[in-house]
Amino acid sequence: MDQKDEIKSKIDLVEFIREYVPLRAVGVNFTARCPFHQEKTPSFVVSPERQIWKCFGCGKGGDVFSFIMEMEGLSFVEALRELAPKAGVTLRRQNAREASQRNRLLDCTELAVSYYHRILLESPQAQPARDYLTRRGLSEQTIEEFKIGYSFDSWDGLYLMLRKKGFTDADIFLAGLTVKKDKGLGYYDRFRGRIMFPIFDVNGNELGFSARVSPEREATEKMGKYINSPQTQIYDKSSVLFGLDKAKHAIRQEDAAIVVEGQMDVISSHQAGFKNVVASSGTALSANQVKMIKRYTNNILFSFDVDVAGVSAANRQIEEGKVQEVVRNARIVDGEDRLGRTHKYIYPAMSQEVNIKVIQVPGGKDPDECIRHNPDDFRQAIKSAQSIIDYYFSQIFNGLDTNKVENKKQAAAKILSVVTHIASSIEQDTWLRRLSEVLFVHEDSLREILRRRYRERRPMRKSDSPAAQTSRRASQNQAEVLTDSLLALMLKFFTYFEQAVRMVTPEMLAGALRQTFYKMLVIYYNSNSHHRDVFESSHFNAWLAHNIKDEQDLVSLAELADTLLLLADKDFYDLEPAAARAQLQHIAAHLKRQQLSVRLLQLEQALAAAERGGGREATEHLLAQCAAVNNEIKSLTVQ
Repeated sequence: MDQKDEIKSKIDLVEFIREYVPLRAVGVNFTARCPFHQEKTPSFVVSPERQIWKCFGCGKGGDVFSFIMEMEGLSFVEALRELAPKAGVTLRRQNAREASQRNRLLDCTELAVSYYHRILLESPQAQPARDYLTRRGLSEQTIEEFKIGYSFDSWDGLYLMLRKKGFTDADIFLAGLTVKKDKGLGYYDRFRGRIMFPIFDVNGNELGFSARVSPEREATEKMGKYINSPQTQIYDKSSVLFGLDKAKHAIRQEDAAIVVEGQMDVISSHQAGFKNVVASSGTALSANQVKMIKRYTNNILFSFDVDVAGVSAANRQIEEGKVQEVVRNARIVDGEDRLGRTHKYIYPAMSQEVNIKVIQVPGGKDPDECIRHNPDDFRQAIKSAQSIIDYYFSQIFNGLDTNKVENKKQAAAKILSVVTHIASSIEQDTWLRRLSEVLFVHEDSLREILRRRYRERRPMRKSDSPAAQTSRRASQNQAEVLTDSLLALMLKFFTYFEQAVRMVTPEMLAGALRQTFYKMLVIYYNSNSHHRDVFESSHFNAWLAHNIKDEQDLVSLAELADTLLLLADKDFYDLEPAAARAQLQHIAAHLKRQQLSVRLLQLEQALAAAERGGGREATEHLLAQCAAVNNEIKSLTVQ
């Protein structure tokens, strides 16, 4: 038994999931509202017998590993480490050298966090930093929670401490804590005379720092107000969200994540009770960071800092009496620059079909300043957040004279540039309809411009259009639901198996895997005369293992069997046999009708081609086939 199976065997899945979700016994299984998507009717099922879970609403499912990976946003290795102590299993090291180095870098960074934090709390040299944090309104509890620290204004304080603790020059350098000297041998501390904000991964491991220059050195500092840890083996800034380790549970509870730009925005928000706030730790949001947020919610609210430089320039012009110049440049200061920065955050989210809103902080403040002034203002701004479409249209069209053709063209170009990043075809349609109404331009004209933009980005087949993909997915989903219900009924009411087989052919079923499963099920039934009254999953799985040589195929078929049995227990646990037989007939007729409808469409397309080609004999033959299929469809009684 490998370590994964050992851990699974020692953890009761029902009790483990009950720590996260309130479960209710229904028949032999337990159900709940799915923790991974919003729903009113419970479709989340846990099987104590099979030690698996499945949501029939969003499609997610698996074992204890997949649950905690989905719930906590963990990798498999992280899940292994998390579950092993709960199961009383001691993990064996794999890839010892690589794991050892990573662990040393994590240990090194953890010690650096403690070192800097202790300096901030205890050293007289850190008094200006403590005064600064007090002025920013941070409490001792918040400083402790975020492990904020201070680095001495010396060249090797951290380096010498870590060497005494047994870390090598390579360990300290690879953790991003030192810099190699330009001349000669040796290293010096990367962070000197700075307020240290540790960066944690989603599990609370210390990965690196964002370091702000101490206030008394701000005027003379040449390295910039903030410097961050470099990319390392343990720190990839595109895969880390500042504050997510502390915000993840609140994000799931609120079903929304608020994304801000700076660490102080996050810290002030959490202190004021806005626990679902995170920051990108950079000048943009990455696709990986959006995926991390989507583990907990599909709703993102962005709150951007004001353009301080632009506002300051405008204030200077007003003081100098250049009011007209301020008015003339207002759109550039408040619109173009802001939107350019906004795109870097919003486009990655748009491409992954999340729901987006923008928080407009009142008074031109950033979130930190707004919260320090009055938390209720920020709370109201959240409630009044604009949908992303309203935000873009207000930014681009506010004060714009749409009677001028040139303005129309520029505004349309900006909006359509945004639309090309939207993954949802329904949302694209909404934007185009809105743009058409605002500009008094026909929607078809805008669609043609959009098509040209797509062609410039990549050649696009008709079948790849968002509308075609949506229609195709809807049809496929219905066929898969019907197929799964049919197969689940056949397993649940195995005594009707022969009747079902007389009504169903493999070609009627959706997907190659389900068709293969059905064929194997028929072979299994015919070759096991002693197992025909009740379907026994353990016997079937053993039979599969004996007859299926490809390991991946075996796993896929066994997992499908488990899913179908869960579905049967969920949907048909109290169904009477007579009603089950009627359901089988009903679903089989539906699937047969769908199959015949596809066949009729193919014949009609062939008929149209034959008529264009002038082949009379072929035309008559196809007409007869169409009539026969059409009559067969009419003969099927489908409610």
